[in-house]
Amino acid sequence: MITKRKSENRSRIKVHIRKRVTGTPERPRLTIFRSAKHVYAQIIDDTTSRTLVSVSDISKDLKGDFNGIKGQMNISKKVGELVAKKAVSANIKEVVFDRNGYLYHGVVKAMADGAREGGLKF
Repeated sequence: MITKRKSENRSRIKVHIRKRVTGTPERPRLTIFRSAKHVYAQIIDDTTSRTLVSVSDISKDLKGDFNGIKGQMNISKKVGELVAKKAVSANIKEVVFDRNGYLYHGVVKAMADGAREGGLKF
């Protein structure tokens, strides 16, 4: 019962966030998703509904980058750095941050800090 209420609250918050936050070709949207075990980040252009950059801790092409990293906070920071590196190589320097209904704390904050350290501005 508690998990249902938590997911309903997150969905409600997510709708309110998405009313204000949209990605444009000049400033696409950096959105995150976190599960109990993994973290995911995507950079999306909402005008064309296309995902420009996508990174997760289970990506096959990035599997070696996460060797020796323990803890979800450290992994999410690394995911933030990698999404920033891919975005800069795709000529994306500024994004709009979409926390996807999660509190800006813990894993979400670590990913945002990693993206900022990687060179993204938001």
